[in-house]
Amino acid sequence: MPVTLTIALVVTAAAVFSPETLASTYFLAALLLHAAIAALCIAVPWARLPAGAFAVIPLLDCLAIAFTREAGGPAFNVLSMVLVFPVVWLSAQVRPYMPALAIAGTVLCTVVPPVVQGVPLAGGSMIRVLILPLVMSVIAVTAHVVATTIRRHRARLVENERDLARTLAESVRRQALLDAVLKAVGVGVWVVDTRGHTVLANRAMRTDPALDGVMDPAGRHGLMLADRLTPVPSGMAPLARAAAGEVFVDELYWAGPADRQRAYSVSSHGFPPAGGQAGGAVITFVDVTSLVSALAAKDNFVATVSHELRTPLTSILGYLELVLEEPGHEDIQGELLVVRRNAEHLLGLVNDLIAVASERMDLSLEETDLARLLALEVDAVLPKAAGHGLQLVLEVEQPLPARVDPERISQVVRNLLSNAIKYSPSGGLITAGAVRTDAGLVCSVSDTGVGMTAEEQEQAFTKFFRSARSRETAIPGAGLGLPVSKTIVEGHGGSISLASEPGVGTTATFILPVA
Repeated sequence: MPVTLTIALVVTAAAVFSPETLASTYFLAALLLHAAIAALCIAVPWARLPAGAFAVIPLLDCLAIAFTREAGGPAFNVLSMVLVFPVVWLSAQVRPYMPALAIAGTVLCTVVPPVVQGVPLAGGSMIRVLILPLVMSVIAVTAHVVATTIRRHRARLVENERDLARTLAESVRRQALLDAVLKAVGVGVWVVDTRGHTVLANRAMRTDPALDGVMDPAGRHGLMLADRLTPVPSGMAPLARAAAGEVFVDELYWAGPADRQRAYSVSSHGFPPAGGQAGGAVITFVDVTSLVSALAAKDNFVATVSHELRTPLTSILGYLELVLEEPGHEDIQGELLVVRRNAEHLLGLVNDLIAVASERMDLSLEETDLARLLALEVDAVLPKAAGHGLQLVLEVEQPLPARVDPERISQVVRNLLSNAIKYSPSGGLITAGAVRTDAGLVCSVSDTGVGMTAEEQEQAFTKFFRSARSRETAIPGAGLGLPVSKTIVEGHGGSISLASEPGVGTTATFILPVA
């Protein structure tokens, strides 16, 4: 198209300023060649031919331009500039041999016309034979490099657009999925930034009447602590803690009017800044009112039943003592002692149930040597440990004075030693020790038993919890030893903890205040 338009302008100029040129048969033959090439462009279905077949057109253009220039004489030498069109057309192609064809076309442009006319190549002609191909070679190489660079950038842009389209489609899909999930779940989800501003809140969070004031930007959250009476301080509210970057899990709060309070398990997990967006936290509110009520009902039931059982058991033990003290029962004394021992064990279990249900225990504090107390309990279980093929070692400082309830602390030590013996295979080692530290009086019982997983350790102090291993191997127990021990130790103002690894063993440690 550019070549055809240029030649049409040249013909128009020639008709105006040099009519005699149009009378030249040679010039008309050159114009006819141009017309034939234009017709060829239109008529041939190039898409059906091999990919490089179109190169015939620009090569023929080079020849047609050369004949037009020669036929027009010196005044038409400027037509050599029109060679730029076919040269650029060829050089801009992907195939690396196209620039070579473009250079070959310029060489043909300078050599073929003189040969056809039978004119020898003189000095001036030789200069044109050399200069024109050299100039066009530079143009061809430049056009090829520029076209290749443009194609590369275009391909990169197209790929980037495809990636962006895929990313956008995935983002839309994920957003739709997130919206559907947030609408479907019954858990209140509240996303806040580091300044405490709301980023997102799902329908469950916005429509729960009990949580109406929690999202109040003025800070009137209306939350109560676990006692259902004490308002949560502003600085301890879930929003303030989450905005400060604190992570917490399953903390109990109460919300709503006093006569319709609801219990919520509240958790917060932070997320870091990303994509130019500030970080923040996701706060979840799970309504656990039914669960809390069920647990309270269970504890009330256990406490009630335990109280009802304790009275007849106490009576049974009293009458057993009377029977054992009366003469004439020597022949069944062994059986009576078994009955008393089991009744005492059952009474102890009932007392444990009452203590666990009430989460408190009456203590009778007195000055006691913790080292002697620990030694007595270790001596008491030595036969049982030996019967299981276990070695029991005592490591204790002498003395360790403390003001505690000796019977209750002995119960804690018995529970820990009993667990160590039950869960240690034959040939194992159990170490009981006590020491005075800056933190207080530290007492520990370590074993080389089966150990516990991290999940089991989290549940170990839960009432009636028993590990899967203990259930599979039918190890006896009610799941009350550790909860009762925790109640006793915390009643003394101390703390108790576990450190365990499956297949390695467990260390149970409790710390009592010195005073």
